[in-house]
Amino acid sequence: MTVEVTSREERAARARAALAHAEQRTGARSLVRPAGVAVVPQPPVPVVAPLAVPARPDLPGPPDMPATPSDLRGAPAPEERGVVEAAVRRTSLLMSERPSLPVPPELAALLPDGLRRGSTTAVTGSTSLLLTLLARACSEGAWAAVVGQPAVGLLAAAQAGVALERLAVVPRPGPDSPAVVAALLDGLDVVLVGPGAALTDGDRRRLAARARERGTALLSSVAWPGANVVLTAGTGRWDGVGQGEGRLRTHELRVTRSGRGGAGVPLSIDVTLPLGRPVGTEPPAAPAPGRAPAPLRLVG
Repeated sequence: MTVEVTSREERAARARAALAHAEQRTGARSLVRPAGVAVVPQPPVPVVAPLAVPARPDLPGPPDMPATPSDLRGAPAPEERGVVEAAVRRTSLLMSERPSLPVPPELAALLPDGLRRGSTTAVTGSTSLLLTLLARACSEGAWAAVVGQPAVGLLAAAQAGVALERLAVVPRPGPDSPAVVAALLDGLDVVLVGPGAALTDGDRRRLAARARERGTALLSSVAWPGANVVLTAGTGRWDGVGQGEGRLRTHELRVTRSGRGGAGVPLSIDVTLPLGRPVGTEPPAAPAPGRAPAPLRLVG
């Protein structure tokens, strides 16, 4: 009698390998890699060969019903455990195949690893700072969504550099907020959740776990319990307005980082928004009246 040994870790490794292969074949999730990084093909996940279980004549019972070995009731044997662990490492969708999303160089001190896929980042006090993070991620081909943030202006997002053709907007998700955010986490690279999303603390914990599982960068414009990184923008100074004339051009503010792990070390830097634009230069011009707007997907 031949019995196949299949542990929980091995089944999870095979499922992750099949998911990664399906996503690569269908293009459902973009695999964004930094420029100059070569893609190293990974060998197929090894399959543990079926084990032939010898009969145990010393135990009572019919001779054609061998006793079940201890390896079938618990963890795999030592020689199999290494194979399973290697399979899990090779099929890690978050680390090997989906690197972090980039951030502006001015924010590299606060986010040295970029926007890590599977992490939760809360950014409070500045909508412009949020749009800047979205714009930098979209510049590398990421798909993004804004949920429960009806005050975000699309013109401001476009001027900040957000690719509107890769942006989904759900301004008022209503009572279906948990389901809407969960669905977007399954299919996009970055999801921004605003105060208009009705979520309980339990919903936020489940959504953070889903983001880790799917490798999606989760952003929040409100406080998020258990966030990996918290960026707090303090009151700043605007520049550009004179004595009753002119318009706002730049915004100087101090951003403070806190959070968990490496982000638990408090750090503050001064930034001038919009990032990357010399002081005194003009913002990008608005689209001409006769120009067709970029296609948007408004859900809900």
